[in-house]
Amino acid sequence: MRILAIETSCDETAVAVTEGRRVLSNVIFSQIDIHKEYGGVYPSLAKRAHQEKIDPVILKALKISGVKMEKIGAIAVTAGQGLVVALEVGLEKGKELARVYRKPLIPIDHTEGHIYSCFGQNRKGKPAREFKFPLLALIISGGYTGLILVKDHLKYEILGKTLDDAVGEAFDKACKMIGLGYPGGPVIEALAKKGDPGFLKLPIPMRAHPGFDFSYSGLKTAFYNRLAKMDEKKIKQNLCSLAASFQETAFTALEVRLKKALLTTGVKQLVVGGGVIANKVLRKKIRKLSRDLEVEVLFPSSEKLVGDNAAMIGVAGHFKYQRGIYLEKNFDSLDRIARPDLKMWVTNPRG
Repeated sequence: MRILAIETSCDETAVAVTEGRRVLSNVIFSQIDIHKEYGGVYPSLAKRAHQEKIDPVILKALKISGVKMEKIGAIAVTAGQGLVVALEVGLEKGKELARVYRKPLIPIDHTEGHIYSCFGQNRKGKPAREFKFPLLALIISGGYTGLILVKDHLKYEILGKTLDDAVGEAFDKACKMIGLGYPGGPVIEALAKKGDPGFLKLPIPMRAHPGFDFSYSGLKTAFYNRLAKMDEKKIKQNLCSLAASFQETAFTALEVRLKKALLTTGVKQLVVGGGVIANKVLRKKIRKLSRDLEVEVLFPSSEKLVGDNAAMIGVAGHFKYQRGIYLEKNFDSLDRIARPDLKMWVTNPRG
């Protein structure tokens, strides 16, 4: 069955057409240039941009896929986790299309989408990956960092999550502290390539803490305090090493938690999703750890499946539809929902 998927959880207006795990189109309009001058996502501007772009992006996704709206079997939409005013735009459009074309509506949690980004395939059904449950999912995005035990399709146990900022948010704030732009992740990564990660000795967050949760507030405070002892000239002279030091410490904290979760659960497969995994240093660290522990690691097969995108929402929607988790009426029961932690909103699947 073909699904039209919509994702507007933050600053990307994204629409895709999927069929099973196969991605027929995946169109993304990024708002980064709109928000750069504010050093982060400005909610009212994000909402306006989504409203302006949602219809053209839908038309483009349909055109690229070669599928007419009448041939779409269901609508999948991000209904939770994210910026509420942004989520509402996609949610309202999804409900509108479901009503007009009399299609089922499938609500998807944004983090759930990132898990299923690793299941995505191209038009020819490649890569033909097999998934071995239970598996561990590490999600590292701008707004969420967590370790989730996936026991089977749509059956999750959250082992750990951030108690404050996600990794992406921490990178944005660190970048702002050294006087550079938004988004921070790509800037920090580019600078770190030329820097010395041992330049600053920063505390590794939650290293000795029991459990699997993450915290980056202490790292940000330590980084701020070290910068406060430097004059502007020294900061500018050492931008690359400052970036490398922050990146190395943040990623080491991830490694510590991930290793603990892999050893504790004993799983043999790891899936990794979220925009931060575009970072090549992080991928290298995760691959090495996985080899050392003899665990198979899977990343999204395409760059367009890494950050926020609608294809992952469509793929997740496929598995939900198969299990009868969708709405055929009462679409307004999804009004203004942005609940965290993979709490599904449909208790009566076809209500």
